[in-house]
Amino acid sequence: MELFEQGLENEWLRQLGEHGSRLTGPRRAIVHILARSQRALEPLELYEAVRRDAPGVGLVTVYRTLEALEELGLVQRIHESGGCRRYLRAPQGHQHVLLCTRCGQAELFDGDDLEPLFAQVAARWGYSVQDHWLQLFGLCPKCLAEAK
Repeated sequence: MELFEQGLENEWLRQLGEHGSRLTGPRRAIVHILARSQRALEPLELYEAVRRDAPGVGLVTVYRTLEALEELGLVQRIHESGGCRRYLRAPQGHQHVLLCTRCGQAELFDGDDLEPLFAQVAARWGYSVQDHWLQLFGLCPKCLAEAK
């Protein structure tokens, strides 16, 4: 997995540079953490993690980098009932996410068996669906066991 994540990090940095972003130390640290994370991270959580490697990083830099990565389709904003709270590496190909609301652990799944339902919903309202993003929220097995 390390090789994949290193390649992902390099690709993200390349795309950010082409997008016009300066590849500063703090921005590189943000990309390093996000490219290796299997969890959906809150901006403040990411900020604290980045500060360990780049103490001078500002919270504004974290938000601006997240915004640029989202514009490039490299991270996905996770919407919860209270609004946008976390960011996750964008899935490769068409996938959906199951997210633990306590720890942020994310599991990606294809959901190919849901396609007939999506087609039925689109037909019912006369839509031509171009894309979708399904997010399911709950507790992962570890957090569920801790809650008992």
